[in-house]
Amino acid sequence: MDQEKNHKIVITPHRLGMREKIFFLLSGIVVSIPITLFLSAVGQSFYDFLPLIYSEIITIVLLAPFIEEFAKAYPLFYRYSLSERSLSILALLVGLGFGITEFFIYVFLYDVSFVIRLPGLFFHAATTSLTAFGIARSKPIRFYLLAVFMHSLANLMAIFDQFIPVLVVTFFTYFLSWIFYMKTTERYLDAEKYQEPVQRF
Repeated sequence: MDQEKNHKIVITPHRLGMREKIFFLLSGIVVSIPITLFLSAVGQSFYDFLPLIYSEIITIVLLAPFIEEFAKAYPLFYRYSLSERSLSILALLVGLGFGITEFFIYVFLYDVSFVIRLPGLFFHAATTSLTAFGIARSKPIRFYLLAVFMHSLANLMAIFDQFIPVLVVTFFTYFLSWIFYMKTTERYLDAEKYQEPVQRF
């Protein structure tokens, strides 16, 4: 076939639309509600036979970070048609949605100070973006564990009312999130799959 030629498939990274951004923001809001209720129930189940401090360490420092960071990152795993930067933006929105719900729960149901909870609102966005960077670079477990570690550390400081150390951890997490975001590009996440020439007839 004389006209047979080899071509590379060129795929333009998916561009985020407003509806998609809103969807991921809402997914963070929705997923936070059952998780918060679940963790509260787990915590209550320990109160009968453990001192309060041990119950809080188990639920808030150990269980919550692992469960919450996975739940926030889970919607991102199927978005491989995105660029690295687009995935990072969606991660920030999912985390922000989660943080918004948690903020309202603590402020209006548990009567926690607005000022104390405000940094945590954006903290969830930052930790989710850490995991997203790992997904983008094919190292999800490593960066998921980093997000869990920062989350656990902040929660540990919080249960002992160490507000300044909590702020230090929180703002360091913001810094990490910013550094990794600046490392992202518009590189298509699955670009490697489309480097082989294909035949068109």
